[in-house]
Amino acid sequence: MEEDRTSRFEALYAATFHHLLGYAMRRCDCAEDAADVVAETFAITWRRLDVVPTGEQARLWMYGVARNVLAEHRRGAARRRDLSYALAGDLAGFYVPSAEDSADLGGLGSALRHLPDEERELLSLVAWEGLDHGQIAAVLGISRNAVRIRLHRARRRLARHLAESGDTPDRSAMSGRPR
Repeated sequence: MEEDRTSRFEALYAATFHHLLGYAMRRCDCAEDAADVVAETFAITWRRLDVVPTGEQARLWMYGVARNVLAEHRRGAARRRDLSYALAGDLAGFYVPSAEDSADLGGLGSALRHLPDEERELLSLVAWEGLDHGQIAAVLGISRNAVRIRLHRARRRLARHLAESGDTPDRSAMSGRPR
């Protein structure tokens, strides 16, 4: 009996997989979502195999299941989006951007984007978070001396990018010292 059930499911899978994947791909924003819809459709088909019609009706039944799964997927995405917006609204009161945060970074922003992620993070920890070498060492799990050396290199590279773009670096921002 179990062997017949498995054989029937495998036959349904082989006959409908590409149809269902195409259906989902045309209706989802990304391939991962389409794959999730198809996987859930087959999971439901397996659980309800005893009520799946035979012949061509099976494929149509599975399209109906896929349609319902897709609708549930969209409702879930809308719920997550709504919750995300609500959370962002709730958190907005906890962080008030400073004038520096809202300033156009212009050449500095461009120069920062040219730095490797590790160097950009180091400079951000100094300039925007106001951390000293010991605190940065604790955050990154490296020695104070390593922080000092890496920070020196990052500042040098940032200054070079700024000079190439024609901007002059703000020494107080680069040093991490208050103005």
